[in-house]
Amino acid sequence: MKIKTLNLTLVPNKKVDVDAAKLRGFFARKFNEYILLHQHKCDKTLYRYPLIQYKILKGIPLVLGINEGVEVLQEIYNKYDQLELAGNTYEILERKASVTEQELGLSEEYYTYNFETPWFALNQENFKDRYKKITPDKQEALLRRTLIGNLLSMSKSLGYTVPGQIKCETQLQAGRGRMKGVRIATFNGKFMVNFKLPDYFGLGKSVSRGFGTVKKCSL
Repeated sequence: MKIKTLNLTLVPNKKVDVDAAKLRGFFARKFNEYILLHQHKCDKTLYRYPLIQYKILKGIPLVLGINEGVEVLQEIYNKYDQLELAGNTYEILERKASVTEQELGLSEEYYTYNFETPWFALNQENFKDRYKKITPDKQEALLRRTLIGNLLSMSKSLGYTVPGQIKCETQLQAGRGRMKGVRIATFNGKFMVNFKLPDYFGLGKSVSRGFGTVKKCSL
């Protein structure tokens, strides 16, 4: 399946040291009329795979637009010259934008991806009551099932029917993160899967806030 994407890198005058949720909040407040920027309609959350996702990668903001999200980012492209994040102002020195059509879907080949940002795979209840109480082999199997579930859910939301079985292997380590001031369990590492993903797509929970950003590992 062909997917249209726009990678928008906003080069700031200084390193951004806040999380991607603050970046999302900036765009949501400034351009509230665009539903895809914040995933809310009439104060209700839209539960679908976000077509605009926000990332902070090594101190550099990146906004990913997918399909209709590309058009939104193009419409607001020149309507802001700085970012107001957590009380700090960051001047935008340069915008780097690339629009491409990329393949997404089941593949005969296997690809290895790294989580560039922590994967928010399990809520706190599942992490404490399920993951922590089972053997390492079963933990790995749970993470594989969860990852496959993420891929299936994303595919369905994007209108893609997976025509076969997704198979994956994981090399992950448990970590800790924060969302809305609450500590959460996350995972870092990489995985191999017979599924083609564009770089910077997010998997798992809260991908619009920067969690679960993947990038294909170079050979």
